[in-house]
Amino acid sequence: MSMTPVDAKTIWFFRQRRKQLAKSMGKGAIALIPAAKTQWRNHDNPYPFRQSSDFFYLSGFAEPDALLVVAAKGIAGKKHQSVLFTHPNDPEHARWEGARMGVDRACKILGVDQAFALDEQDEQLFTLLSRAERVYLPFDDDDLLAQTLDIIRQLRQKARAGVTAPRALLDVKELIAEQRLIKDELEIKQLRRAAQVSAQGHNAVLKALPKAKTESELAAELIATFTRAGGECAFPSIVAGGSNACVLHYRENNQPLPKDGLVLVDAGAEVGMYAGDITRTWPVSGTFSKPQRELYELVLKAQKAAIATLKPGADFDAPHRAAVDVITRGLIKLGLLKGPVAEAIENEHYKRFFMHRTGHWLGIDVHDVGAYKSDGAWRELKPGMVMTVEPGIYIDCDAKAPARYHGIGIRIEDDVLITADGHEVLTADVPKEIAAIEKQRSSK
Repeated sequence: MSMTPVDAKTIWFFRQRRKQLAKSMGKGAIALIPAAKTQWRNHDNPYPFRQSSDFFYLSGFAEPDALLVVAAKGIAGKKHQSVLFTHPNDPEHARWEGARMGVDRACKILGVDQAFALDEQDEQLFTLLSRAERVYLPFDDDDLLAQTLDIIRQLRQKARAGVTAPRALLDVKELIAEQRLIKDELEIKQLRRAAQVSAQGHNAVLKALPKAKTESELAAELIATFTRAGGECAFPSIVAGGSNACVLHYRENNQPLPKDGLVLVDAGAEVGMYAGDITRTWPVSGTFSKPQRELYELVLKAQKAAIATLKPGADFDAPHRAAVDVITRGLIKLGLLKGPVAEAIENEHYKRFFMHRTGHWLGIDVHDVGAYKSDGAWRELKPGMVMTVEPGIYIDCDAKAPARYHGIGIRIEDDVLITADGHEVLTADVPKEIAAIEKQRSSK
């Protein structure tokens, strides 16, 4: 698992995130954020470990089974406090699995105020929760929820001794999701790097395409490129040749490439726990046929129109509306839909060939957290938000459409940062203009 290093340059950002969470909870509140646990593939063979996104965001800590406590003002004094519970380091574990950070070094390395071994967790939480009015924790963690409720029951049993218990349990994920929606300087740096490595992977696929025979060969190029750059796949890559591109979440990546068809590649690198997400659609032969060109130009036009809407003050749905308008008009012009345009959009006729949204938030998770609406209205875009823009057209082999379009699936996706004066396309290094694609192929 590639992690952003926590050092003298980055520790400030993690402290600020914990401080911001404490402030948003309000006086007298405490948050419990668990690390991910080791997941077993079979018998004693674990899956590669990936840290919980929320836990990483607030701590930068890479080890499993830990618990981070963020206490707001009023719990442990006039300032907020952070407490980490983790495995102690021990020689036997170090021999087999490698050294742990341990309790003694956690405060210095991570910048938390206190650190304890996991076997002290119940005792310390008993004290901390006795000072809290509200507890924030993830409702989907059954073990932590059960542990917290048990401690609260114990506290209530000591009411005659003047011991108090929290009066409310709330979901911490909502607060953290809202906070993660606006990326800080360190996150933007990591997202730029993830976009750069993702672009390197796609360009490696384009370079390998003339000699490739199967989808799996191209998938291997992605893995190799990401790994060499210090990253890994942010999600299972999609390498879909021909009509496989009409399966939106195609994952087999094991079929022969059609000589005269297209190949859709949807892949991104995760670097330092942050994700890139790019989609490009290439002609396997190096040249677009006329039907392929017609649809590709339409998708590209829609993507450009969508990206042009991105600026502070626009709403999240603006790029989707722009893409739908362009695609609907284009499909009517090509005879794939019937007009008038306004009626086709109102009745969502375009969904026969363009059935998904035009983008999603991007960050630590490839489909990052954060509400898309606020008080029933589409969320207003602000500087520091990062999103994808990915219109597409998919025409199945049995679709009611002219046969020349059958089996063509096209999607074009880029990662975009909202800036103070507009936007920045983070993934512009991968060619998407037809002339640039065909020129690059012909020069090989």
